[in-house]
Amino acid sequence: MNEDFSKLLSPFQFPVSGIQVDNRIVMAPMTTFSGNEDGTVSDDELSYYKERNRGAGLLISACAYVTPQGKAFPGQFSAYSDDMLPSLKRLAAALKENGGKAVLQIHHGGRMCPPELVPGSEPLSASAVAPVREGAVTPREMTELEIEETIAAYGEAARRAVEAGFDGVEIHGANTYLIQQFFSPHSNRRTDKWGGSLEKRMTFPLAVVDAVKAAVKKASDRPFIIGYRISPEELENPGITMNDTLALAEVLSEKELDYLHVSTMNFFGASLRDAADATPRAQLIYDKVGHKLPVIGVGGVSTPQQADMVLGTGVQLVALGRELLIEPRWLEKLKNGQLDSIETALDVHNQSGLHIPTPMWNSLLTRTGWLPLKE
Repeated sequence: MNEDFSKLLSPFQFPVSGIQVDNRIVMAPMTTFSGNEDGTVSDDELSYYKERNRGAGLLISACAYVTPQGKAFPGQFSAYSDDMLPSLKRLAAALKENGGKAVLQIHHGGRMCPPELVPGSEPLSASAVAPVREGAVTPREMTELEIEETIAAYGEAARRAVEAGFDGVEIHGANTYLIQQFFSPHSNRRTDKWGGSLEKRMTFPLAVVDAVKAAVKKASDRPFIIGYRISPEELENPGITMNDTLALAEVLSEKELDYLHVSTMNFFGASLRDAADATPRAQLIYDKVGHKLPVIGVGGVSTPQQADMVLGTGVQLVALGRELLIEPRWLEKLKNGQLDSIETALDVHNQSGLHIPTPMWNSLLTRTGWLPLKE
């Protein structure tokens, strides 16, 4: 009996921008560690993206830092100055050359930035609270001026994305980075307008959204996607709970965004805070706001059958991250009915064939258990 994957291959129109993609598959943003020292995109990264630009209808880049103080990874590329425009134009062109829609993810690492990567060797965050990890550095609490300048920097990065030819931006509010740090009661202990109550902890994320929207409205004379990535829960206590996230999602759903990208390691995994709560986090968010704000689900999806199950929850789009590292031709093979030839484990002897830059490749092979490997 032939399986029906027509839903995966059906078009989707984003509600605010009106931009349409040809299918429901999204390339998730994956850190490459492979940019040039000056913050520009490297030739190896462009080769990596060109190999995958047929892999999804919506293609989200690795995160680009919006200020020098926000650089969180060695080899991370940037969008913090107009000097980066030629680099960003090359990236947008590489992603779009086969008809997909290209989205630039914009980001600040906050307290997760290694001191050696940021000016003054001093990571910044909402409050002077170190992350819960071995050897973590305590950041300096941001001043009011630094907060305002950083919000403006997100807007400027969005303007550069418009000028570089991207079809959209994704605001990186997930994965323990700066925007999440302001939302989290663990990392935000402020008592001014930027912290305290749940509503006040939303102030910075919402200000970033407003700055990005205003910058895009001013800079763009064409439809342009604005999305937001969110992590639904934190393990820390105090930490972000599902109720916190549902409250934020409700407010974001009134902001006229095109999508909410729910970052999880396993789409069908249980709650981080309550193992007895097994409902997928993205499904809970969809049930709350999906009628107003489209949801992208991600995490541990390898096969078309799994991707179809994600859409079966109601979630409108499904992102592939690790799987598109392993199988850049995933979407083409699905379209051509070549399901048996879809790879689901990384061929450790095929770095050149997969066009994965060496720093990224080394990271993949040393991150135990993160990817299935084929020796």
